[in-house]
Amino acid sequence: MKMLALKLLDRYDKHISSKMLLLHGMSVFDRPFDQDDTPPGFTGLHGVAYLGCVEIAVALLKMNKCDVQATDFYGNTAIAWAAGRGHERVTRILLERNDTNPNTADTQYGRTPLSQAAGNRHEEIVRILLERDDVNPNQAGTLLGQTPLSWAAENGHEGVVRTLLERDDINPNKTDTNGRTPLWWATRRGHKGVMRIPLKGSDVSHNIADTKYA
Repeated sequence: MKMLALKLLDRYDKHISSKMLLLHGMSVFDRPFDQDDTPPGFTGLHGVAYLGCVEIAVALLKMNKCDVQATDFYGNTAIAWAAGRGHERVTRILLERNDTNPNTADTQYGRTPLSQAAGNRHEEIVRILLERDDVNPNQAGTLLGQTPLSWAAENGHEGVVRTLLERDDINPNKTDTNGRTPLWWATRRGHKGVMRIPLKGSDVSHNIADTKYA
């Protein structure tokens, strides 16, 4: 079974059967791409990372035919899919590679794997990524300029917020393109649990103004 999967995933873009395999049984809202479109750049490794197939990921990487930094139609790398979907073991496997850049942002929103994991409440993956010194916890997206902390605060993910604030180099006052801090987003969304976390920190400013509606 593993060998069949590897045959399908090697040169994934050439096999319509691979695409059908990936989309089988998924709801319309859970697919990584539209069923009627050909996904440019979406490789077999992207598919494995998206699904969280640990053994196949290991075998595929051993074949030395995968570019772990290859980007798909939205600029996502394999580790971005794994982190964003909450697949811890695949994320760890990809981080063990010297050629994996954990700070590569997508081209749609400029979100890094850390931002995607933080925004989707994947606390353990956030912790895994933050174990690395080369992961930038303050890297902002290109659409609204939100940091991983901002995404977590906006979505009310208390555990993720706490984990991010454990990093000494985190900037809790970093604003997005509209001058909104993570605390602003937590307050705006009514996430009282998140609001109480930064309020305990002496480095958090409560007086930064929203530049869009100030």
